[in-house]
Amino acid sequence: MSVLTIRVAALAGWLFAAGQLAAQEPGLRLSTTAQRSSAAGLPTSLSARRIDGVADKETIAEGDVLLRRGNRSIAADWLRFSSESEEVEAKGNVRLEQEGAVITGPGLRLRTAESIGSIESPAYTITSKSRADGQTISARGEASRMDIEGEGLYRLIDATFTTCVPGDDSWYMQVGELSLDYGREVGTARWATVHFLGTPILTTPYLDFSLNRQRKSGFLSPTLGTSGKNGPEVSLPYYLNLAPNRDLTVTPRYMAKRGLIVGSEFRYLEPSSRGNARIEYLPEDQVRGGRRSAISLVHGFDSGPYSGGLSLNKVSDSDYFRDLSSRVNFVSQTYLPREGFAGYTGTWWGDGIWSANLRAQSFQTLQLPDVFVPTQYSRLPQLRMAASRPDIHGTDFNINGEMVDFHHPTQVRGVRTTFNPSLAIPLLASGAFVTPKIGLHSTTYNLSNAAAGANTSIQRSLPVFSVDSGLVFERNSAYFGQSFQQTLEPRAYYLYVPYKDQRQIPLFDTAASDFNYAQIFSENGFTGGDRINDANQVTLALTSRLLAPSSGQEAFRATIAQRYYFARQQVTLDPASSPRDFFSSDWLASVAGRVAPRWTLEGATQYSSRESRVERLTVATRYQPEVHKTLNLSYRFLRDQFRQVDVSSQWPLTGKVYGVGRYNYSIRDHRVVEGMAGFEYNDDCWIGRIVIQRFAAAAGIATHAVFLQLELKGFSQIGSNPLEALKRNIPGYTRLNQTLNPGRTGDYDDY
Repeated sequence: MSVLTIRVAALAGWLFAAGQLAAQEPGLRLSTTAQRSSAAGLPTSLSARRIDGVADKETIAEGDVLLRRGNRSIAADWLRFSSESEEVEAKGNVRLEQEGAVITGPGLRLRTAESIGSIESPAYTITSKSRADGQTISARGEASRMDIEGEGLYRLIDATFTTCVPGDDSWYMQVGELSLDYGREVGTARWATVHFLGTPILTTPYLDFSLNRQRKSGFLSPTLGTSGKNGPEVSLPYYLNLAPNRDLTVTPRYMAKRGLIVGSEFRYLEPSSRGNARIEYLPEDQVRGGRRSAISLVHGFDSGPYSGGLSLNKVSDSDYFRDLSSRVNFVSQTYLPREGFAGYTGTWWGDGIWSANLRAQSFQTLQLPDVFVPTQYSRLPQLRMAASRPDIHGTDFNINGEMVDFHHPTQVRGVRTTFNPSLAIPLLASGAFVTPKIGLHSTTYNLSNAAAGANTSIQRSLPVFSVDSGLVFERNSAYFGQSFQQTLEPRAYYLYVPYKDQRQIPLFDTAASDFNYAQIFSENGFTGGDRINDANQVTLALTSRLLAPSSGQEAFRATIAQRYYFARQQVTLDPASSPRDFFSSDWLASVAGRVAPRWTLEGATQYSSRESRVERLTVATRYQPEVHKTLNLSYRFLRDQFRQVDVSSQWPLTGKVYGVGRYNYSIRDHRVVEGMAGFEYNDDCWIGRIVIQRFAAAAGIATHAVFLQLELKGFSQIGSNPLEALKRNIPGYTRLNQTLNPGRTGDYDDY
């Protein structure tokens, strides 16, 4: 039998009693644990094949050494621990594990109390969880030296850095000096070169980046792209994280054809308000000539009963968005709002609610190359008040009032005052309802800048009477192997408004309403307050729904409706508009819901029985068997206006390659309204995207854009970002590194 002797072992300042420990067989491990905790309350244990030391000075361990203290462990072939300085020196196959980090190397020095030390020629893996989205991010690499400068703080010399899994070096960063601060979740690299597939693609003397997808100050990844109007272009945003709720991004953007444009965006989020300010400035457009600029200020406020907002938008010229923006929703803008409002909401008369809103509003009109865009009226100012009180002896009372001063540079101006009280009697029973309602619409106009001889003071008062009624029948049914609760809901809505001549009233903000299912149950066939239709009519509708029995959510809906007129129309929008001379409207029908486990369908049509033809038709379907597999098909038709087919998809072509695209074609105009095609490649640690987009900015004018992006997972994105365009153009599009809710199976039970 072999006997090993420990004279006195001292670990981290703790005193062990002197004595002898015997091993039953040669080579067995010896272990001991501190008899009392450290100042931080953390016990320390040490095990090895041989332990030797001097009391209160140092402990030396050899052979399969393992030291544990709290969540830190050090394994090595040889280890020395100084109790006075609480310093560990380890040699031979050193492995340090702490706070999600695993670091290996030939030698280590570490002061355990301060977590300060160094390790030569380390290989490291550091895993952390993002506070932004909860995802786990692992970084790894090697270095000639690593300095540990505190908890979660590392400095590496001549290092590599990547988020790829071990054995995959598809991309990595070669760095002269790399600082990783997991307390602030910030990485800083000096003299860094990013390698992708063995080729250096970016070299910079300084680079800082987020370790956990958190916001931080510094340069963002550059954006590269090209377009037909601007040529090749590059943007280099600089992000300033001013506070947890405020930030500023400054973006110089160089366009080969037009020059340098500088943009900035300031955002803020307060407990009761939020907003942003955007400014762009191009000193000299080398194509168009002259200075060009854009500004947008948006602010919203909501605190208890008080609310308010501000929206100020201005561009230097009507072609600004068509020339300088690659987003179709900007290019198609014709009116830029400039408005501010303030509101208050309070209670009255028990459960009653009242509100007041003051607004000032005007617009900048952006002219189109081929269509004249009329100037809109300004509201300077507009005051609205509303009050409601339910259940007053079985009745519901509502009152709405408005006073607005309309301004126009060339047209008639005036002040319109509206007073609109109403009283409804809801009669409810199980499976049935009847709601008679009576109201008064009173309007007064005081006009200026009117034509000679025109009436400058006009008053209009009209009573409005309606009865809304319906029934609800229910039964249990089964379709497609699924159980449902099916409803049958007939509805009848009667409306009476007497005729009043309104031809002398100007049109400030009024237009004819679109004929659709939402409008067919409304009191007025016009938007705005300058026209009140005469009506003696009834609307009949029938709706059937399929409801999931477990949740009551709607799985499918079908509706058909038609309006019947008992008198000819007399009130029209203007003298050029022809009055209705028929006594039944077009049929409206719609369906929506999930028709199969992976198929959804939406459809709506307007059918004229008088002409025996379809006036409007929209059909859209989506096939989505699983995440990252989406196919959308739609057809839209409006007689004498447009006829379009739209196909879009995100679909895997091979194991890692996905195709994305959209084709929106106008059959009537024989042109592509908007087209997009591209590929995405999803590797284990990087995603590549190339997308080409084309959309019609105006008749005969098309805008092209090319997006080329490299996304290094857990690190950064390089190139022009197509994700916003992909989400807008492909309903159901999902980022390749994003998964859907795993609880969704695509079956009817999801409802």
